[in-house]
Amino acid sequence: MIAVIGAGAFGTALAVAFASAGRPVTLWGRNAARMHAAEGSRTIDRLPDVTLPEAVTCTSALADLAHAETILLALPAQQTGGFLGDVAGKLPDVPLVLCAKGIDAPSLRLQTEIAGNAAPGHALAALTGPGFAGEIARGLPTALTLACAEAKRGATLQHLLSGPRLRLYLTDDVIGAQVGGALKNVIAIGCGIVEGARLGASARAALMTRGFAEMSRLGVAIGARAETLAGLSGLGDLSLTCNSLQSRNFARGVAIGKGAEIPQGTVEGVATARAACRLAAHHGIEMPIAASVADVLDGNLTLDAAMDALLARPLKEE
Repeated sequence: MIAVIGAGAFGTALAVAFASAGRPVTLWGRNAARMHAAEGSRTIDRLPDVTLPEAVTCTSALADLAHAETILLALPAQQTGGFLGDVAGKLPDVPLVLCAKGIDAPSLRLQTEIAGNAAPGHALAALTGPGFAGEIARGLPTALTLACAEAKRGATLQHLLSGPRLRLYLTDDVIGAQVGGALKNVIAIGCGIVEGARLGASARAALMTRGFAEMSRLGVAIGARAETLAGLSGLGDLSLTCNSLQSRNFARGVAIGKGAEIPQGTVEGVATARAACRLAAHHGIEMPIAASVADVLDGNLTLDAAMDALLARPLKEE
């Protein structure tokens, strides 16, 4: 049995995908009765036109996860440490697969680093890459990255979690996979701002490209491999997230650029933007795009001032 903790859109989508591939799944949420549109229904609030397979069992009792082969943690990135601290000793001793994409704001740690501290003894992996929840749940072809430092355990998880329409590529670069997944959210907010403000496709392409350079600089500085950042979990996820309103980060940026009402829901890039800037400063890395996004989000810069500051930077080689 595969356990998924977190009954939001992405956690539920993964549960649907695993169950559709013939694997029993237990989906844990804080209130199991609210996981569906109506009690007794198999429809899903956050995933229209998707039906929860019978192979998915919903629960709010951690004891129901006792027989899991692995646990996927699909909570928002800023909740990972607190949740694992609260349930310390209550989870079975099986691998934890971290699915959130973000840098912990107080500690500047990646998700596996947070889990290693809060849940010592568990084998750890990270699942990341370009995949929208709605598309995964509907069975559309998706390729993701599974990062695990232990080759044998990673291969076991790769075969357990892959399916006919969900293909997982394995890497041992746990840092690189997570850096790409976290920082692309920040660049996606910036690209959304460009789109909302109607600054043009050329400006968005430039922001994506230079944003990728920033991701790569910081990633390599903290131990990532450049080729990982050029793969699914970096460039692939960046390309997806910066070009669709299905991305909450891109949608948040579009609303900011338009001066419109901000959409509700967790937007991982908001907390990660300032955390990334602090981490970059610690390592002496320049990230002007991430800094501008953070300043706009914090209200320290207007959109026009941020754009002027970026365009006024000294000319240099690419």
